[in-house]
Amino acid sequence: MSTERSDASGLLERHLAFVEALRGAGLSVSLAEDIDSLAALGAVRWGNRAMVRDAFAATMVKKQAQRTTFDALFDVYFPAMVGNGAGAEEGDEAGDGPVRDNASALVDFRDRLAEALEASQVDEAELRRMAAEMVGVFGAMPGRGPGLSSWSAYTALQRVAPQELVDRLVAGLMGEGADEEDARRRANRRIGSFTAMVEDDARRRIAEEKGPDHVAEVAVRPSIDKLAFMAARRGDLEEMRKEIFPLARRLATRLAKEQHSRHARTAPLDFRRTVRASIATGGVPITTHHRPKRPHRTDLVVLCDVSGSVANFAQFTLLFVFALREVFQSMRAFTFIDHVHEVTGHFRPGADPVDVLTDLAAATSHAALWGRTNYGRAFTKFEENHLDALTSKTTLLILGDARSNYSDLHEDALRRLTGSVKRTFWLNPEHERNWGTGDSAAPAYGEIVRMIECRNLNQLSEFVHDLAW
Repeated sequence: MSTERSDASGLLERHLAFVEALRGAGLSVSLAEDIDSLAALGAVRWGNRAMVRDAFAATMVKKQAQRTTFDALFDVYFPAMVGNGAGAEEGDEAGDGPVRDNASALVDFRDRLAEALEASQVDEAELRRMAAEMVGVFGAMPGRGPGLSSWSAYTALQRVAPQELVDRLVAGLMGEGADEEDARRRANRRIGSFTAMVEDDARRRIAEEKGPDHVAEVAVRPSIDKLAFMAARRGDLEEMRKEIFPLARRLATRLAKEQHSRHARTAPLDFRRTVRASIATGGVPITTHHRPKRPHRTDLVVLCDVSGSVANFAQFTLLFVFALREVFQSMRAFTFIDHVHEVTGHFRPGADPVDVLTDLAAATSHAALWGRTNYGRAFTKFEENHLDALTSKTTLLILGDARSNYSDLHEDALRRLTGSVKRTFWLNPEHERNWGTGDSAAPAYGEIVRMIECRNLNQLSEFVHDLAW
């Protein structure tokens, strides 16, 4: 009885720690949802791990974009295996002995991995077993100093180098009748999926070694809407791209409802229509009527730094803002590194986001003469060549990290620009604690323009909501 009570207590502690880790990663799990998740567990078979995971997800995950983070944390707190897994232990008992990291073992493993990835029907369970074997053999780092983990996905991936198997997979898939483009796309997708499995297994082992709370804090990336633009990897950028337009549509719907509600509260009373309507209720004006009021919409001009350090932030912010173009009266966009170039024409109604991002990347060359970011020069050139874009009804939005390579800041030019418009905002993708360090001119420009930290999709969405008013 005492053992059962201890097991139940340990499971409850693990559950509570899991919920706290979800909250720490940006998922807003309420107390009611926490209780619902426990109730859901009573309706599923605990022996089916996938069913338990889906029950947790159904009660705790509100957005599809959060599912990747949820799954990563679930695997850390409720791992599918411990150590090298049952399969490896059975192999040892059979007398095979543990596999050692040497040249022969590496060649053998790469051959087996290629065969598994080339299969017409990929066996995900087998690939996960191989990912565990790969980390256990080629990612082991015993004898490291205090505080350092004994397992490394990076080391395992460097040793095995699965990306180098792409050409072999492409040849195999083409032999089955696939064309080269489709074969390469499928090969890269399979390699990417296996790489994620390796990273998952390394996290699992580190969680066994250091505790799941440690891994949740340092190794699990936050949900895509909380992930910093400047920390995003290629796969993250793809997820962000998929999230941009649904997020913009949700925000546009929300703004329309709020504008309608606000209009109902603030529009002037139409006395004549109200009195006429009161005839139906014996002269009592139960229902009031209001005169139509044209909703306020602002003119927006965006001036955006597209240098390498902030390129991801710049592209996604431009794409997000233009996805909301119907919220604004008119919109124009300009990019710069040390020269200003208009890119408004790239944001065509109905254009594919991939094509837009590709066009923006290609247009970067027009925004640079010498290739070194120079905010002061960009402001003076914008004033010389595009001042007609600004009016007293314009909202000017500047995007960039304010790092100007110690060049002349030309604060006077920025003051003249801000003085000719209705209002000005500056979105900075760096954490506020880094403003003013190194070549950052954020404090100097912040005295002229309201500078706002904007490091992820969530902060961007909140800002654009306020901007539309």
